[in-house]
Amino acid sequence: MPTTATTAPLYAIKAELFRSLAHPTRIQVLEVLSADASHAASVSRLLTATGAEASALSQHLAVLKRAGVVTSTRTGNAVVYRLSRPLVAELLVVARAFLRETLSASGAQLAATDDLPPLSEGHLGGGGS
Repeated sequence: MPTTATTAPLYAIKAELFRSLAHPTRIQVLEVLSADASHAASVSRLLTATGAEASALSQHLAVLKRAGVVTSTRTGNAVVYRLSRPLVAELLVVARAFLRETLSASGAQLAATDDLPPLSEGHLGGGGS
């Protein structure tokens, strides 16, 4: 089906979503949030988990927030980030399954995926974490 004036903006929005995800630190942040039962984590926890500099993490969080992938709340001095929708966690599960399948020929890299934060696979099929 060819792109139309109606569908072209939808493809642009989807491409922008994927651009917002296109950095290893942002993926790591989303995986940390997804691994938490409430899909939330404080900035201090995200700093520890990612090892990123505070200014760099702040920029990555701003990208994710602008894209509508995360939200934030402030309580006193603490800022907590949360996945905006559970579907974000499901997207990461599918991406993890794709990664495991792609890396299946490389045993060492495949085994290393077991060291990534756990993701709930919910109703989605497929193996691995």
